[in-house]
Amino acid sequence: MQVPLLDLKQQYRPLAAEIQAAIAAVCESQHFILGAEVKKLEAAVAAYSQCRFGIGVSSGTDALLLALMALGIGAGDAVITSPFTFFATAGTIARCGARPLFCDIDPATFNLSPAAVTELLAGQCERRDGALVHRASGTRVRALMPVHLYGQVADMQPLMQSARHYGLKVIEDAAQAIGAADASHQRAGSFGDVGCLSFFPTKNLGAFGDAGMCVTADAALAERMEILRVHGGKPKYYHALIGGNFRIDELQAAVLNVKLAHLELWSAARQRNAAFYDAAFARARLAPAVQTPLALPGGRHIYNQYVIRAERRDALRGHLGAAGVGTEIYYPVPLHLQQCFAYLAHRGGDFPHSETAAQQSLALPIYPELSQTQLQYVVDTIAAFYR
Repeated sequence: MQVPLLDLKQQYRPLAAEIQAAIAAVCESQHFILGAEVKKLEAAVAAYSQCRFGIGVSSGTDALLLALMALGIGAGDAVITSPFTFFATAGTIARCGARPLFCDIDPATFNLSPAAVTELLAGQCERRDGALVHRASGTRVRALMPVHLYGQVADMQPLMQSARHYGLKVIEDAAQAIGAADASHQRAGSFGDVGCLSFFPTKNLGAFGDAGMCVTADAALAERMEILRVHGGKPKYYHALIGGNFRIDELQAAVLNVKLAHLELWSAARQRNAAFYDAAFARARLAPAVQTPLALPGGRHIYNQYVIRAERRDALRGHLGAAGVGTEIYYPVPLHLQQCFAYLAHRGGDFPHSETAAQQSLALPIYPELSQTQLQYVVDTIAAFYR
């Protein structure tokens, strides 16, 4: 049996005629930049994310970069974030000239640990001339960038309390978490100053290429991001700010407008598949060799990924691949150990929970169109490896 990690063709086929018609309408209009489809998508995704404004951009990475630029984060500043996430999280901080300040994850959820953030702020920072300064680097701590990893909202209440106490801006990396919510039903992207979404094709809401969005409740911040995404020009050719070319394509917006109507059903299917896995793994009694992901009580996990912890992870992955099961490792090297961040002078052991997660985590197929027969085959194949 073949069980790919993801099969987008199964999602596309039922929508093909509608998507092709939407693309044809844009082609007929010949309006390719920031047109009606973009405006429609921005309003719909903002509302879906419980925010007032949406600013469509060219990728999830550019959403993070735009948010940092709009908040004035730059040289001499520092942003607190997780070392266990996709590269763009810390990469955009560094691209702004700021310093990533890493805090370890909660091993149960893979998300940024509020306790670790509190420890860094209280133990490694101090007030100097009205600024919060990280003593070791001398940088001004300006912002917090939590990641809602794999489709589950980080523990935002204590993180927001810390941000408010220390006067930090909050940029949510919600690239994997559109529609995810905490136990109070508040959705990813709506807690902080800016939420950053990705519409990369593998996401729950995926475009036909790169695309993303910033969402916010702040009208002035929204306007600033709208200006910065078109080179900082308003009116056209008059530039009070230095921005970039971060616009979402009209064609991508047209595709996403069709797909957005199906997102709730797709997320529900992912949740059903996750529940099937949970029950099947429990029946197989593979613990502690295999640990299934924790979904926090009352929250809404939308399972962009279903990530287990596995003993002998790499050997298991090879066994699954030989049996026709696709997998992926998100992420094999935590950011503090990446070569490009050697200047931060971190060593192995600095963030042990992140390092252990990088050695144990394995993403299994979870896309909506999987059959129960395929899901059971994945579990049976893993059980066979350990027995």
